Amino acid sequence: MAFDIDMIKGVYASIGERVEKARELVGKPLTLSEKILYSHLWDGKPEKAFVRGKDYVDFAPDRIACQDATAQMALLQFMQAGKDKVAVPTTVHCDHLILAKQGAAADLKHANETSKEVFDFLGSVSNKYGIGFWKPGAGIIHQVVLENYAFPGGMMIGTDSHTVNAGGLGMVAIGVGGADAVDVMAGMAWELKFPKLIGVKLTGKLSGWTAPKDVILKVAEILTVKGGTGAIVEYFGPGATSMSCTGKGTICNMGAEIGATTSTFGYDESMERYLRATDRSDVADEANKVKEHLTADPEVYANPEQYFDQVIEINLSELMPLLNGPFTPDLATEVGTMREKAEKNDWPLAVEWGLIGSCTNSSYEDLSRASSIAQQALDKKLKTKAEFGINPGSEQVRYTTERDGILEIFEKLDAKIFTNACGPCIGQWGRYEDPKNAPKNSIVHSFNRNFAKRADGNPNTHAFVASPEMTAAIAIAGRLDFNPLTDKLINEDGEEVMLDEPTGWELPPKGFEVKENGYEEPREDGSGVEVIVAEGSERLQLLQPFEPIKASDLQGMKLLIKAFGKCTTDHISMAGPWLRFRGHLDNIANNTLIGAVNAFNQKTNLVKSQLTGEYGGVPDTQREYKKKGIMTVVVGDHNYGEGSSREHAAMQPRHLGVAVVLVKSFARIHETNLKKQGMLALTFAKESDYDLIQEDDTFNIVDAAEFAPDKPLTIEVVHADGSKDTIMANHSYNDAQIKWFNEGSALNLIKKQNA
Repeated sequence: MAFDIDMIKGVYASIGERVEKARELVGKPLTLSEKILYSHLWDGKPEKAFVRGKDYVDFAPDRIACQDATAQMALLQFMQAGKDKVAVPTTVHCDHLILAKQGAAADLKHANETSKEVFDFLGSVSNKYGIGFWKPGAGIIHQVVLENYAFPGGMMIGTDSHTVNAGGLGMVAIGVGGADAVDVMAGMAWELKFPKLIGVKLTGKLSGWTAPKDVILKVAEILTVKGGTGAIVEYFGPGATSMSCTGKGTICNMGAEIGATTSTFGYDESMERYLRATDRSDVADEANKVKEHLTADPEVYANPEQYFDQVIEINLSELMPLLNGPFTPDLATEVGTMREKAEKNDWPLAVEWGLIGSCTNSSYEDLSRASSIAQQALDKKLKTKAEFGINPGSEQVRYTTERDGILEIFEKLDAKIFTNACGPCIGQWGRYEDPKNAPKNSIVHSFNRNFAKRADGNPNTHAFVASPEMTAAIAIAGRLDFNPLTDKLINEDGEEVMLDEPTGWELPPKGFEVKENGYEEPREDGSGVEVIVAEGSERLQLLQPFEPIKASDLQGMKLLIKAFGKCTTDHISMAGPWLRFRGHLDNIANNTLIGAVNAFNQKTNLVKSQLTGEYGGVPDTQREYKKKGIMTVVVGDHNYGEGSSREHAAMQPRHLGVAVVLVKSFARIHETNLKKQGMLALTFAKESDYDLIQEDDTFNIVDAAEFAPDKPLTIEVVHADGSKDTIMANHSYNDAQIKWFNEGSALNLIKKQNA
């Protein structure tokens, strides 16, 4: 029996009429993405056709999912909204605050001890406001959502960029900042610029060593880390329908790595099989009644160039296994061509760890296929050269794979079975005592991100992304350039052996099973539940509303940092050990921009103070500006804020007194987060003006009082020698977003409206 089956029936009851009306308005057949978008309009039945990439549209998502690291700030904000209960079905999943070090049991015990205060807070807030709560150890948010909540044709938002994983079950699922989630929790519309559409036609069929992971690794190579920005990627074709539901989820999951708004697949038999296998036959039955609305109109897939803004075609029969990295998820290398590239770039060929799991590749199918390779190491008397780490995606997956002997195979190779949690994928990995001074090395993993320091805090770790089965093979061989299609290995008896192609099960032959899934249903009436935040806590801090930034504040601003090159949310607000402060804004603000590279000295966390002329850490320097009442500007390069949905990367600079972020281009979620927190998110009208910015610059927005939609702002940049440059800055604020700015934040406006 599905959660919220009545809600799902309601979505399906109206979808036909809304799709038909949208088709009439648009005047042509519709993609799946358009059907879902037009059937989830805040005002109900469509009344106009929207312009892709231009029109801001209000939507009504069906549900919300939050992980524990981001849920803290989201729920702290919701507590200020003046509501008794969340307006749409919402869940919280405790998966980020568990350090992978000794193994599942010990690590979970340690997390429950060290983060008890946070887990208790999240549990009590969930109980009070009608939110479903998944306890630590229950599983990784996106796998749990796929198993329990995702449904074809639905729309959901989540406070994690990999919310998009649910596209594997035919949803439009989008990662957002916590402030966006709070809007929907409070019963308000959720705003999104109507996305452009990228179609990916998959022909042929996966076989041998090639896996669904290789599809998205190839797409990342084609589109790069920003090529999907502002677009939904819709997969179709015979290659799509031949793929498993969890394989589709893997592809959608890593759509976050190309900047896509989300990715999705049309409803098909693999989704129906997955729904029935996960005890949701009721959803499958309802979906089958409206299945023509849960995929694109036939004309779209027959002539995709006429309906998508961009079309890519990939022949799965010709696709080779890929390794993407290091340090960026779009740098692809075909297996068999790694050695020359690695030697040229001085990448370590020896592999120290193979890590399998994360929200991207932790399904039963993933673990079964990887275990078929591990079993061969046992059968063929091979000693593994690298260490193994395994993170099952959920307690249901863990229990079932343990029952079926899959985990035991890895354990026989001395693998560490970590908790059903994110672990190394988000930097929660106790690999080193002193990661900053750890040695240069290579690891291979089936995760989604591989930015510097991402997994273990070591800037010298070269992380490569691959499928679970390829990760297993390379870990056994211990070499980055190992090609299982052609290369032989020497076993304990001195014999040459080769690994056979991986095998596995799409779904468990004996069905899924779980004893305790870790879910806690909230009280029907939570009015009597007390939410406690201890005074003086270092982990949790009640929020104070931000003061509006006035036009006068935008004069005499100082440069805080001019960031050089890639500046992701990991650079702006690191994860890893800093996750412990995600519920305490002032404490976590001490990591603000400490990973960003200063363009003037090519160093991190070392900027010049215009108050003293001395160099110091970014947060320390900024706090001194704040004491003096001086607002500051952060300058950045392309795709600023790439990566996680974490709104801390916007809230921390705002809390410390940054007023303006001026960059060449933004990642979508981060730009929205900055707007939500009442800041100015601006882009250079002329990108080369980035080069004009000097270390001692002062900024005046001369027409700040005339801030309006579609009207660029004029910035006077005053240099230390008194000379000036005038630059133009574009923005994408509409009338509603300017109201957020004028009120100090979107939350301030919500609170005012609910007063």
